[in-house]
Amino acid sequence: MTIDSGTLLADRYRLEAQIGSGGMSTVYRAFDTVLERTVAIKRMHRSLAEHSEQLERFRREARAVAQLNHPHIVQVIDAGEHEDTPFIVFEHVSGETLKERIRRAGRLPVTEAVAYAIEIARALGAAHERGIVHRDVKPQNVLINPEGVAKVTDFGIARTLDEHGLTADGRVLGTTDYVSPEQAMGHDVTGQSDVYSLGIVLYEMLTGEVPFVGENQVAVAMQHVREELPDVQQVRPSVGSALAAVVDRATAKELDVRYPSTGELIADLEDVLTIETSRRGEATGEATAVLRSLPPQKRDRVNLRLRRRGLLAAAVLLVVAALAVVAVNVLPERSSRGGGQTSSTPAQPGEVAVRLTTGQARDYDPPPGDGEEHRSEVHRVLDADPETTWTTEGYRGGGFGGKAGVGIHLDVGGGGRMVAATRLDVTTPAGGWSATVYAAPDGEVPATVDDPAWTEVGTLPAARTGTNEIALTTGATRYRYYLLWITSLPADDGSGEPARVAVSAMDLFRRNPGR
Repeated sequence: MTIDSGTLLADRYRLEAQIGSGGMSTVYRAFDTVLERTVAIKRMHRSLAEHSEQLERFRREARAVAQLNHPHIVQVIDAGEHEDTPFIVFEHVSGETLKERIRRAGRLPVTEAVAYAIEIARALGAAHERGIVHRDVKPQNVLINPEGVAKVTDFGIARTLDEHGLTADGRVLGTTDYVSPEQAMGHDVTGQSDVYSLGIVLYEMLTGEVPFVGENQVAVAMQHVREELPDVQQVRPSVGSALAAVVDRATAKELDVRYPSTGELIADLEDVLTIETSRRGEATGEATAVLRSLPPQKRDRVNLRLRRRGLLAAAVLLVVAALAVVAVNVLPERSSRGGGQTSSTPAQPGEVAVRLTTGQARDYDPPPGDGEEHRSEVHRVLDADPETTWTTEGYRGGGFGGKAGVGIHLDVGGGGRMVAATRLDVTTPAGGWSATVYAAPDGEVPATVDDPAWTEVGTLPAARTGTNEIALTTGATRYRYYLLWITSLPADDGSGEPARVAVSAMDLFRRNPGR
């Protein structure tokens, strides 16, 4: 039941127009006659107000969201009742929903989609810190204001993590287009469920469509439980592998593979934003504002990449101009030959790259080492920037100071996600060192390199400058961890400087199941 425009609620809020309606409430644009500003009012349907459980859920929403004060969450201003029916007063956000934006624009620019995902994740993170799970993350519940800023709204089925008994066991709450597998099955819902739903929203922003379509909501929900998402890079090839890896991990069905928190998701999304911005040479829309909000070291990274890109573009133009002169004046009888730039480590026929985020590389310096080997740099081997490197510490005397070696391991996920890798490509700016590749199954990382859980699967007898392809003999055995164990250092170059090994990229490949 709706109420007429012009109705005054609580002797303060004058209703102007209905702007939305759902199964639980109707939303109005209203005017606050005290502070003389436009607000949004959500009024519970009167028929539901007679049911104690629904009434408690509505009141709980007001209490929960009123605790949150965040630039990317629609703010609760007030709450009250009118004719025994409760209402909540929110800040009014003009503009459009993210769903409307996707319908209008189709696929969003990649950097803009990543920027919105960061803003939504920051909002959800603020809620999770207060023990509040949204439970219905979808683009319809994200408002885009005229300045392009995303604001999350409608915590209507939100529930605090320490609250019980307000929802019947096994009941599925949320929109099934974005529902997490555990929520679809009626299991406990945590912040990881919001992470999954946000991953689906990111997929939709990148592709313009939801991943699953069925005859009814139950059919769609079961696809979230049982079916793998379509490959976002196949649907939109311009999506980089680092971003595709984030989508994969955010929407992993196994909780021990999925991002454990929005904090880790945000960190990877911020890295991806710098990568995608540098790939395109610019940022569009809200991406420019989000870039300004990044930590200083990440802002510096994208600025450096853009400067390098500008210098490279200028150099390419000069070379092209010079070659054009040669072609015209010196070799007029020869035709030019074009070609696209390829990855430094392309997949071979029958192989596919294992997508990894920057957080899935870890340094390895077991006893008698101190447990760390330039840990702050290790993400660089997966950041898609060949000019950034991880280096070992400096060592003298031809050895590792009493240690057998040091290394980096890649964690491909765990739980249900392990791979039988066929090749590890290691790119280094300086060769002259050697390494062994080990693999280990799911569980904790083996504490020492002598642990029998490690299985030797490949060797690099003498690294050369550039990309080194290491064939791996895993057979059909799937592993979670792949360790590059550096066993010797470059020879003394006479400079008096300690010896180090530098790695700028690591690329893991597996068999293509489609071949």
